[in-house]
Amino acid sequence: MNLSQIGHWLLLFLFLFLSAARGAAADEARYILTPDDHGMILKTPAGKTIFSYMTQKPAETNLTANSVCCLYPVLSPSGVRVVDFAPGDHRHHRGVFLAWHATTCGQERADFWGWGSWAPTENRVIRNREIKLAEATADRAVVQVKNDWMIGDRVVVEEQTEIAASQQRGVYVIDLDYRLLPKVDFRLDQTAFGGFCVKARQDGQAEYYNPRGKVSLPAPHHLKPETDWPAEAWYDYVIQLDSGETVGTAVIDHPDNPPSTWHNLKPIAMINPCIAAPAAVERKAGEPLRLRYRLVVHDGPAPTALLNQLAQSWRGR
Repeated sequence: MNLSQIGHWLLLFLFLFLSAARGAAADEARYILTPDDHGMILKTPAGKTIFSYMTQKPAETNLTANSVCCLYPVLSPSGVRVVDFAPGDHRHHRGVFLAWHATTCGQERADFWGWGSWAPTENRVIRNREIKLAEATADRAVVQVKNDWMIGDRVVVEEQTEIAASQQRGVYVIDLDYRLLPKVDFRLDQTAFGGFCVKARQDGQAEYYNPRGKVSLPAPHHLKPETDWPAEAWYDYVIQLDSGETVGTAVIDHPDNPPSTWHNLKPIAMINPCIAAPAAVERKAGEPLRLRYRLVVHDGPAPTALLNQLAQSWRGR
């Protein structure tokens, strides 16, 4: 082999080596889903946690609800936790979750929220069946979740949820697409609260914002659906923590959801677009219920212009 041939093969080897190295780097620089003690953690390509999806109840916990199946913790881009889990005043609340406290499943009453005042909680549980990373690139991740809503050993609702997460213009955008398939006739009573809920932190000074600015509406009453706040494209809960950081969590409604009013209650740091507040919601066995919400987690004050743009893109789909 002459020098020219040796040079050719060396260049080819170098090209293949660099291509493989670039491919390996590309494989590493993507979102990952990794297990922890209570579920799965979604991390950015830079290794920062966006959220954990909890599938198991911790051995030592204040949580009084039977079900977990929630996002906790959820972190801001700077790494500050924005939600609570089983706080002392509402020990059945859990991060970001979906459940109702007053349902009829076939002939049986059920409380999957965990309150226990309007329907039984015993032997009523949302149980995780599967969680997996369905898509992962450098820009976006899609997590698929399957849960069973159980009364005793019977599945009364099958849940398939898709969670798409990305970082856009300095905020985390988490799109949640819930698809519930009742196996029996399913009814949500008309109630002031329930459904998709963000249980935010309480340790600081907080305000709610909507597209027109700071909200100064009276607090809704948990027994009076007519006192809930009016429908909006989004509400943002911004809190200046006692530790000094300012963080916020906004929920953007989707126009294809059933009509909602909002049970946003500052004393318990809650954001809750409630589809059951305007009227009871019913589905026959086999008739699906689909709910979609966009969660925007940010550092600093309410980014009103950005939230309006993210709402326009979400609601225009």
